[in-house]
Amino acid sequence: MRNLDPKQTTERVIGAGVLVIAVLAPSIFNAFWLDAILTQTLIFGMAAASLIFLSAYGGMISLAQTGLMGIAGYALGNMVSQRAGGESKGLALGWDPTVALIVAIALTICVAFVFGAVASRSYGIYFLMLTLTFGVIANLFFGSVTKLGGFSPIAGIDRYTPGFIGDIINDRNRLYYIALICAAGAYVLIRLLVRTPFGLSLQGIRDEPVRMASLGYTVPLHRMLAFTFAGFLAALAGVLAAWWNGQISPSDLGLVATINLLVMAVIGGLARIEGAWLGAFAFIVINNEVTNRIPADGLWVVGGTFNTVVGLIFLAIVVVSPDGLMGIWDRLWRLPGRRGPTPQVEIESAAGATPT
Repeated sequence: MRNLDPKQTTERVIGAGVLVIAVLAPSIFNAFWLDAILTQTLIFGMAAASLIFLSAYGGMISLAQTGLMGIAGYALGNMVSQRAGGESKGLALGWDPTVALIVAIALTICVAFVFGAVASRSYGIYFLMLTLTFGVIANLFFGSVTKLGGFSPIAGIDRYTPGFIGDIINDRNRLYYIALICAAGAYVLIRLLVRTPFGLSLQGIRDEPVRMASLGYTVPLHRMLAFTFAGFLAALAGVLAAWWNGQISPSDLGLVATINLLVMAVIGGLARIEGAWLGAFAFIVINNEVTNRIPADGLWVVGGTFNTVVGLIFLAIVVVSPDGLMGIWDRLWRLPGRRGPTPQVEIESAAGATPT
């Protein structure tokens, strides 16, 4: 077993401490913080992690993750809702919640596979714009097809959950722990995947796609499978977001939501998976503090909107550290008197991977 350097040891200690606090959170924080801040952080952090995974290990910045979240949420809402009261929007199929959950995630994975197949041969700004187009298509599709909901939300999704999930309306702690388990599972899954032959070859493709292709690797296939895996993470986040919010509407997968998710990822740092949850936490806390503490008539100095304040804070973070908050942490370990690895993502050798 290799020895850990001081930076890695410190990070593991901090990670263990954060995990302990997360497990004990219901007895530490009040109901508002637990539900509006921490649960939301876990959910959107998972979506941001899918984006950072593609960026850090695949060299792909995707703007389709919010759209994939929305597809999972809409699929679930259409399948579980019933024709009762305000829940008349969408197909209202009234399916068993467990079946609907599995089908919604599987459907989103299939859509991500198709999106990945189309975008896998594009690079840079072309990949970015193509994935943005996917998100816009998803938004316009669900907003225009009235049979699937239209521009009115599908409500009451949180009333229909599988038996192993239980009542998340009256017991919000239950939803928090479900989100915590999913977020922890997503993090571990990503860390394991990037150490497999597939993950190592994906990192090689990120750095030298032409050279990897000349070595016999099917570059588009690797990129497509990576996009599909990221779609799976986004689907989980989409289902949890629908349960947390209790409804789904086109605005949940619109341009503003897409930008917000990208901001979370950038604030945390696009080079570290941990930055997904750190960025989501920072964004949600800033958004709540600005909304709740600054009076609306006092915002004229900075443009008159809450988004302006959040944007200025985001700009300040990016100017100070282009690698986000995790970049600041990595930079501290490069100060004189400290020793630690560079803040870049570990560049693993793909020599031991098997061509696909």
